[in-house]
Amino acid sequence: MKILIASDLYWPVFNGVSMFSRNLARGLADRGHEVLVIAPSQTGKRYVEVDGNYKIARTATIVFPFYQNFRISLSPYREVKKIINEFEPDVIHIQMLLMIGQAVMKYGNKCDIPIVSTNHAIPENLMDNLKMLAPISRPINFVLKRYGMRFHSKADFVTMPTQSAIDMFKKEAKKLTVPLVPVSNGIDLSRFTVGEPPEGVIEKFKLPTDRPIITFVGRVDAEKHVSVLVNALNRILKTEKAHLLIVGGGTDLLNLQDLAKSLNIEKHITFTGRVTDEEIVDLHKTGTVFCMPSPAELQSIVMLEAMASGQPVVAVDAGPLKELCQNNINGFLCEQDNDKEIAAAIIKIITNPDLRKKMGKESVMIADTHDLQKTLDRFESIYTSLVNLKSKN
Repeated sequence: MKILIASDLYWPVFNGVSMFSRNLARGLADRGHEVLVIAPSQTGKRYVEVDGNYKIARTATIVFPFYQNFRISLSPYREVKKIINEFEPDVIHIQMLLMIGQAVMKYGNKCDIPIVSTNHAIPENLMDNLKMLAPISRPINFVLKRYGMRFHSKADFVTMPTQSAIDMFKKEAKKLTVPLVPVSNGIDLSRFTVGEPPEGVIEKFKLPTDRPIITFVGRVDAEKHVSVLVNALNRILKTEKAHLLIVGGGTDLLNLQDLAKSLNIEKHITFTGRVTDEEIVDLHKTGTVFCMPSPAELQSIVMLEAMASGQPVVAVDAGPLKELCQNNINGFLCEQDNDKEIAAAIIKIITNPDLRKKMGKESVMIADTHDLQKTLDRFESIYTSLVNLKSKN
């Protein structure tokens, strides 16, 4: 099958959309499908890139200053038209509803190509980074949600990573006239496993070995609320030894470093900045407990990776996170932005080895149900059914 994947956020941008889209492309290509990804250029100019077993058609872009390492295609319709005409896909899978997504949806509909659309984002992902619009964020969030559902209604099939994510859009989703189902983003369980971290990664990032390590992996942007975790660490350090490992870069990094200095706890935090794919695998193994303070998640691939690596988890009780962080089973759910409650939950885990071990095992079992191979099976089935349906019409 010839499969076209379109995403306005794509590797090397580091976030859930780009991670899933790349995993999907690689996984489908591994299964023998011919895969082409349309994504923004990282240089500004259009070019074709080979990423292992599939190709990426990069469209011309300009810098988008409000999001780390992100460039946006302003008028990609002609490029998209040319790419689709040359590739002649059997099916299209759109990951975002920005400029590339819009152009691919428009031309795909015109050519009557079967289209799957996946919603990975909620308006808060954007609004929390555009602080100047904070006073009117609620009405804008409402408009964006309605706009999103109108966009997805033009597809033949719509997915979200979790049922809880679908429930967040309940009112808007009722107006959809096409199928809407949950399909997990999945993770590669052959890569993320329980084990000791290599000595090299400990040495490279100068991580302590005499105290528990609390980990966060992801974009370090405002919507992730990582400052809450820094404040929680400040509380933890009043009674316990601990170290915080923050993996990733973003627009809020300098603010977090300033916060750590103002609290006089900077020596207890490691900010790695951007790291390689393999370093992420190794760094997950260093953690004693993983914390996700962000309320703006539709699933959280990085938390799944931490769970598969054997970490208990602490997360805020917001959106779909409760599907992964199951309270009192593999971790604890806490009130959003409540650093006192988050600190107490982390202390419970790091001071009780038996509890940590028990919750770590539960995390692995939950993560096992999100194997990327099952996700690929599901999307292959969806693609095949849509292609067959179109051929009959």
